[in-house]
Amino acid sequence: MTAALPENTILIIDDNVDTIRLLSAMVREQGRVLFATSGAAGLELARLQRPQLILLDVEMQGMDGFAVNEQLRRDPDLRSSAVIFVTAQSSPEAEIACLDAGAVDFIPKPLNAAVVQARVRTHLRLQAALAVLGDLANQDGLTGLYNRRYFDRQVATEFARHRRHQLPLGLVLVDVDDFKLFNDRYGHQRGDACLREVAETLQDGARRPGELAARYGGEEFVVLLPNTTPAALARYGDWLCRRIGALGIPHAAASAAPHVTASIGLCARIPAENDTVQGMLHAADMALYRAKRAGRNRSVLADESVSDVPAR
Repeated sequence: MTAALPENTILIIDDNVDTIRLLSAMVREQGRVLFATSGAAGLELARLQRPQLILLDVEMQGMDGFAVNEQLRRDPDLRSSAVIFVTAQSSPEAEIACLDAGAVDFIPKPLNAAVVQARVRTHLRLQAALAVLGDLANQDGLTGLYNRRYFDRQVATEFARHRRHQLPLGLVLVDVDDFKLFNDRYGHQRGDACLREVAETLQDGARRPGELAARYGGEEFVVLLPNTTPAALARYGDWLCRRIGALGIPHAAASAAPHVTASIGLCARIPAENDTVQGMLHAADMALYRAKRAGRNRSVLADESVSDVPAR
């Protein structure tokens, strides 16, 4: 049997404790096993733990497996979790119903240990392969950061979550100062190397759960910082400016310093009902514009009221 991968999380949702014990014993060597004894508890645990694989009983009291699966499919954070239905119904019609509902597989009761282990192992491997492909599709080829398409999806999800729970969300726009002059003087290869070094700095500063750094376009980057107050975001912006300057990348044509620097626009707020992601990005962009107008190599926190001055 293959050794468990530490990142594999298997969630068992079943209202029969004996079945949970039996399944847990069968699959415990293939990953971290969690369990819930009701559909509602399973959904809550899935949202907290983001399992790769869910073994879901069809016949449960209250919310049955099909209802739980429908909620999983509707949740953008959970729809990538693979669901294997576990049921005493073994007719072709029952199997078709499970697969039509979006499950990746079907395990009939009574449970056969070898069959359960083989199917779980197969779908964990598929999930790992899909994760690799997903990472490649979401990655910027030059810097290795997330790309803008991935950022757009994640910021929409985080914005909705922060508005629902009334938490402060932080957005950071980073623009490498005088980058066209850098390319003109040192060449595009050194320009690419410069962007990679800046990207690595951004990645190092976005390590907490939910934080992400992405390439927004050209020499511009964006950082998403969940649950971050304006005061904390201002400190982060100042720190990031210092870190980028400390890279010491020579830039003789720069206007702010003899090395590469960055201008940074910050926006942090608790999203209100009439707020939008686009509005927050616009506010951060206006703050970035102000940082450039003030001499570059600095960070500026957006005002609550944002003017209509065009960006750069």
